[in-house]
Amino acid sequence: MAVDYDAPRVTPEDEPNVALDELKTEKPGRREAAPDVDETDLADSFELPGADLSNEELQIQVIPVQSDEFTCMSCFLVHHRSQLAREKDGKKYCKECES
Repeated sequence: MAVDYDAPRVTPEDEPNVALDELKTEKPGRREAAPDVDETDLADSFELPGADLSNEELQIQVIPVQSDEFTCMSCFLVHHRSQLAREKDGKKYCKECES
């Protein structure tokens, strides 16, 4: 929706008076916000520091760095070679860390 920022602003005195009952009535296109998820459900997924994870198994596949990728020596993230900003003494730095 376009907004005309040059149009004169409406002051509270110039606004039409709308009855409180009219504001409280639900408009046909209006939606209620979705209820939040119960906090107790979220708490079940949290792991406490020092928890025994010896019986847990890694569920992801780790892919080694590809030939067209590098690891930034500042942020230690793997980037595509197009993000290479500089290389100094064999150490590579990404554009985001160099800006």
